[in-house]
Amino acid sequence: MSVIRFIPIYQTRIWGGQKLKSHFGRGIPANEKIGESWELVDRPEACNRVLGEADQTLQDLWEQYRIRLFGKRAPNMARFPILIKLLDCSQTLSLQVHPPPEQAEILKGEPKTEMWYFLHTEKGAQIYAGLKAGVKKEDFREAIGTPKLASLLHTLPTQPGEAMFLPSGRLHAIGAGNLILEIQQNSDTTYRVDDWGRIDEKTGKPRELHIDQAMESINFKDHEPVFVQPHGQKIIECIYFSVRRNFIYPGESQEYNPRGQTFQYQFIAQGGVIQDDITYQVGDAWLVTADHGSYDLKSGTEGAEIITVEFPGIKR
Repeated sequence: MSVIRFIPIYQTRIWGGQKLKSHFGRGIPANEKIGESWELVDRPEACNRVLGEADQTLQDLWEQYRIRLFGKRAPNMARFPILIKLLDCSQTLSLQVHPPPEQAEILKGEPKTEMWYFLHTEKGAQIYAGLKAGVKKEDFREAIGTPKLASLLHTLPTQPGEAMFLPSGRLHAIGAGNLILEIQQNSDTTYRVDDWGRIDEKTGKPRELHIDQAMESINFKDHEPVFVQPHGQKIIECIYFSVRRNFIYPGESQEYNPRGQTFQYQFIAQGGVIQDDITYQVGDAWLVTADHGSYDLKSGTEGAEIITVEFPGIKR
C-alpha cells in the first residue's frame, strides 16, 4: 500500500451549501447544506475509511503501520494528529475562537491551530481575523451581542491562492462566499462568541454561545494579522503541519520524494495530474505513504496547482 484514497465524511452545517458538487463534482446529498467535508480525520466520532477497503480506517493504518506509512517524523500519539477539511461557506460562520493549549487544559477542551487556503471566492467575500488596532478586551466584551461588534474586528477581502494562519487564540470568522481547504490540529473544540443573530432552522432557536470560555481563550494582543506570504514552495510550516504549493506547467512534471520521513497528502487546487497512470482532477486528494519512494506528478494540458501537506521537519 503506497497510494491511499479515503472516503470523505460530509457534514451538514447551518452555513453550508452545494459548492462541493458544483465546483468539484462531488456526489453529496442533494438539497442539503453541506458545510464540511472531513477529508482526512481520525477521531472517535469520525474516522475516514480507505477507499476500496471498507473494513480499514485511517486509525487502523496509524496503529498498525505508523512508521512505514507515515514516516520517521510521525509523532507517538494515539491518533493521526492532523485533520484536513473542505469548507463550503455559503453563509458567514459564527465569530469564534479555539483555545490555546494552556487554556484548553483548564477548560477541558482541545487546542487547535489551523490554516485556511482559499480555493474559490465569490465577489465581496471576506474573513474576520483578529481585532482592529487599539481594540481592548473591555471594549470587545461590551460589544458582544450588539451591532458594534463587527466594527471591532479586523476584516480582509479574500481571493483564491491566499492563505491565513490561525494560531489557537486568534479570533476569527469566515464570511460567505469562500470555499476553503483547512488544515488543522486534530481537534474539534470551538467557542462561539456571536452567531450574528442567526436562528437554527431545525430547532427554531439560536445556536449555543460560549462567551465565558471564549473570553478566556482569545488573544487580545492579536491585532490586524495579514495573509501568509509564501516562501518559494512553502506556505506554512509550524510544529503541527507543513504545507507546500507547487505549480506545474502544462505537460510538465514535478518530482516528489517522501524519503521515508513523512507521508505526503496531495490535493489538486486547480487543473489535473497523472501519477502512476492514474488521473486526478481538481478537488481530488490522495495520500502517498512515506515508503513510496520518488514519484512524478505530470500535469495535463491546463497545468496544475498542487497543495502538499506533510509532517513538519521539526522533530517532536
